[in-house]
Amino acid sequence: MATADRRSPTGTAVNHILCRGCDKTFGMDLTTFPCPECGGILDPQYDYSSIDLTGKDIENRDGSMWKYRELLPVSNAEHIVSMGEGETPLIECPTLAEKMGIGRLLMKDEGQNPTNTFKDRGLSAAISMANEHGAETVGLPTAGNAGQSASAYAAKAGLNCHVFLNYQAGDVKKDLIEAHGAELHIREGTIDDAGAAFAEAKEENGWYTVTTFETPFRHEGKKTMGFEIYEALDWHTPDEIVYPTGGGVGLIGIWKGYKELAELGIVNDSPPSLTVAQTEGSSPVVDAIKAQKDRHDPVSDPNSIAKGVEIPDPGASPWILEAVRESRGDGVSVPDGAAVDAALQLAQSEGIEMCVTAGVALAGAIKRAERGMYDSDDTVVVTNCGAGVKTSARLGQAARYRPSSFDE
Repeated sequence: MATADRRSPTGTAVNHILCRGCDKTFGMDLTTFPCPECGGILDPQYDYSSIDLTGKDIENRDGSMWKYRELLPVSNAEHIVSMGEGETPLIECPTLAEKMGIGRLLMKDEGQNPTNTFKDRGLSAAISMANEHGAETVGLPTAGNAGQSASAYAAKAGLNCHVFLNYQAGDVKKDLIEAHGAELHIREGTIDDAGAAFAEAKEENGWYTVTTFETPFRHEGKKTMGFEIYEALDWHTPDEIVYPTGGGVGLIGIWKGYKELAELGIVNDSPPSLTVAQTEGSSPVVDAIKAQKDRHDPVSDPNSIAKGVEIPDPGASPWILEAVRESRGDGVSVPDGAAVDAALQLAQSEGIEMCVTAGVALAGAIKRAERGMYDSDDTVVVTNCGAGVKTSARLGQAARYRPSSFDE
């Protein structure tokens, strides 16, 4: 693939890509992912000394997540593929905060992104870089939401898109992926089986991958969630961020975002504690945290209704665990039913619609509150990774036949 020219510069400070596995560095024209030397995770690196930026400068900018353009990898503004992703609200939840006995509960409502999930941030960055690299066809395996997002952004960019799903993905997601013009490939088994099928097809066809932690760019888009949280808190950090964790792209992005703003002197607080939330039926990272391991053990038979966090073998677990340790964070696992109940509590007390996967994070925060893990003046942020419409049938059924425990 030919690298496109760099007219209309964005002002990005990105200067190379580093492999976290073998420490080899590559230029920004690299298009073979993951690391072509060792297969490791690739991470864009920035020259922070070249950035002259204050919090006030950022606040005075309008627009999408691309207001943080110095810390995003695209060099040519004409290659940015955006539908206004980002700038989602951080919503106060006073009723639940009082019930939990904490000072503030804040919901980062990512359901207000263009395709109703936080996936849009990562796919905007990854598809923009595919555009910058002159790609014609992109592809990825997915549990559903990332495929919907990728197909939308690929359509916006005029790129072909191939999406590999396991058969359990919801029909609405399948329909919308095809509505955007992507080619859908459905496989039996788990997300890992879809991933194996995609890897073979990618190799055969030379597609440009936008797969989690194959592309170096999805966690770059996701770090803007962290930027926005800190900006909304006047460049202070909350006490804790509870994150529904599957592959861990968003959690790592939020952690990297904190470190970058601290490096620039925009944020001066200690880091927020990052808490991984997973379900009891698929909790490889939480299990590793509790066992104080540096890497997870794969789950042989994952079973959760929250498909977004049902990732039995997350390849980035060493990086996730490093972020949790360095932030003095923790892990919490909850049953599926608690995730559904938490989403209903939020809808019925605060009016916010939340998908079941995000309910895993809220249920985790509630569990930690019940166990006395918070102080009465703590500020806790929960990431609502997707709108309630993503799992509306399950939530509606639960509301009819198993009312929320909020009033119990």
